[in-house]
Amino acid sequence: MKKYLIVFVAFILLIPAFAYSDLFTFRVGYFIPRASMDSDLWQIEFENMDFKKSDFQDTVFSFSYEYFMNNQFSLILSLDSYNKKKMGIYTDYVSDIVDDEAFAFDYGQGNPISHIFTVSQTPISIGLKITPMGRRGGVIPYVGGAASLILFTVRIQGDMVDFSDPVEFWDVQREEWVIGYPVIPTDARVDNKLAFGWNVFGGVMFPIANRISIEGEFKYFVGSGDISDTFVDFTNHDLSGYQITIGVNYWF
Repeated sequence: MKKYLIVFVAFILLIPAFAYSDLFTFRVGYFIPRASMDSDLWQIEFENMDFKKSDFQDTVFSFSYEYFMNNQFSLILSLDSYNKKKMGIYTDYVSDIVDDEAFAFDYGQGNPISHIFTVSQTPISIGLKITPMGRRGGVIPYVGGAASLILFTVRIQGDMVDFSDPVEFWDVQREEWVIGYPVIPTDARVDNKLAFGWNVFGGVMFPIANRISIEGEFKYFVGSGDISDTFVDFTNHDLSGYQITIGVNYWF
């Protein structure tokens, strides 16, 4: 609810600019998270689970309003929305019950250990767009950059293995000591938190009617968010990524 309230307030603040806006754009496309291994949460998930980076690529929706300052320069206000939820399984460990408690072992025929990893982000950006050849003609290339306020959420829901608390057991069948790790039911989340970032973008618009054009755009986001309140001692979560979209422009 907090996320949608913030987005609603942001657009309410933009309403006074609508009368002066010269372009409205709706886009749909694909977001590809960078998911840097320097970010602890991404690293742990990819090292222990059967996740691949491609599992977190998904649809993105975008809206923007643009105010023309002159024939080459304009101010742009935009909102992008990406959300992905994926269930994964620990690749090297299974769960077994010892003394009524669940432990993870790196051998045996125990039960799979799984959890759901959710990531979402909604950057609200303000920036400068440049059309070096102007806005008249059959092809209108553009480039630009913007600063972003990013509303983001990360959540792990399910079972996690606590590798910080190993327990030694005597395995009767193997006749040797083995190491098990507690399996902990978890619902850890950083919900609707704010971070700062920036982006650069470029694309081409093609007029198809008096007030309508279509476009293709590539955008690169940079950002990271503090998650240490929930994931103690973790580095910032990487929010960066690449975005490829197609869009429809309406010219006022």
